[in-house]
Amino acid sequence: MPDYKLDVYKDKRGDIRWRRTAENGEIVGASSEGYSSRKHCLANAERDTATDNWEFYRDKRGGYRWRCFSPANKKQVGKSTEAFSSKKNAENNARINGWKG
Repeated sequence: MPDYKLDVYKDKRGDIRWRRTAENGEIVGASSEGYSSRKHCLANAERDTATDNWEFYRDKRGGYRWRCFSPANKKQVGKSTEAFSSKKNAENNARINGWKG
């Protein structure tokens, strides 16, 4: 993913989170939860997503979004940071974030 940068940061609560940022500064993916250590945060961001359960859905405003869940504990581990005008656009964004489709 050479066109994207992985940012690791502390949120307002002091938890460590990741977000994937495009060259233009747009956030294209983010963690769904905060972590107590940078090590665990990076493990989540860089894990093999081949076995994750990916879900595509329409939000309350009718936009398309994605989220993915760990098969081990069923917890949400990633999500789209914005709504897309079509499911195809949501899928393209999910591919950036590891969805094999």
